[in-house]
Amino acid sequence: MARAAANGKPLHAPREPAVSVVVVVYESGPTLAECLAALAAQTWRDCEILLIDNASSDRVAQAAARADPAIRLIENASNLGFAAAVNQGAKAATGRWMALLNPDAYADPDWLARLVAATEANPDVHCFTSRQLMAEDPTKLDGLGDVMALAGYPFRGGYTHPNPGALEPGWVFSACGGAMLIDRALFLRLGGFDERLFCYCEDVDLGYRLRLIGEPTLLVPDAVVRHVGSASTGGRRSDFAVFHGTRNRFWVFVKDTPTVLFWLTLPLHILATVVLFARHATRGEVVTPIRGLASGIKNVRIALEARREAQATRTASSWEIARAMTWNPLDLLLRRAFIQKRGD
Repeated sequence: MARAAANGKPLHAPREPAVSVVVVVYESGPTLAECLAALAAQTWRDCEILLIDNASSDRVAQAAARADPAIRLIENASNLGFAAAVNQGAKAATGRWMALLNPDAYADPDWLARLVAATEANPDVHCFTSRQLMAEDPTKLDGLGDVMALAGYPFRGGYTHPNPGALEPGWVFSACGGAMLIDRALFLRLGGFDERLFCYCEDVDLGYRLRLIGEPTLLVPDAVVRHVGSASTGGRRSDFAVFHGTRNRFWVFVKDTPTVLFWLTLPLHILATVVLFARHATRGEVVTPIRGLASGIKNVRIALEARREAQATRTASSWEIARAMTWNPLDLLLRRAFIQKRGD
């Protein structure tokens, strides 16, 4: 046991790690083992790993913690949602930086090292995102950061497109919560993820709120993970994913869009919604998105309450926010990446 000084603090307290890696687990099955094996192989060793288990029945998080005493496990009695679980991890963590990694995302050995190097090369930037490849086919992108269309519609930039190879770091609208790095103090100061969203779009909302206070997000394309995608929720087009994605997308538009920009882009948002629902109809899945949008509209007071909080801290102009969005409707229709050069 460490000896105590006169002020009651240990004389030889453990040094805090530079990075705390938070992995939220819910029915993660066999993917968690590969995720943790990739973390164990990281060349950057100055980190801690926290597993937040949302009352999974498969007990894989508990088995992982027993196998590696260095892993810190937080167990919830019920499924609190991704947003609340990450907030738990942020409060329990000790690192200056917090890395978020999905349990179905497998990081390259230099993933953390590349992200930490980006923080050192860009000391005025406090949020970073990764290049995500599809685990089943790494020649295709799972995403190059999140894009916000002028219509108020977010999407994963470059999703399903061919991996473009070498890229320079650049600005994206927001970081994907499945593989990102953020200044933990800033995350906590913003209140963390909005727990009212439960799951889906909470990362876009955070990135939008960062934009509102003039904090950009940098894509670090050399920091690479391979991502399965929605392994815990039944797939990208499961009823759960479609319902929450539809509802939360509407709430984020209401909550975060500055007033002038909101009224200017509302017709575009309505048009984009019609087009998206038509796409859902061609797949025979229109009932669930209608339920999601109906829930969002019925409970719009939740978004309006959150709007008062978000807009109260805004320092960026509507024009600065709009410049961070893509104005090309083809980017939205084709899910093209939108990366702005650092000089822009």
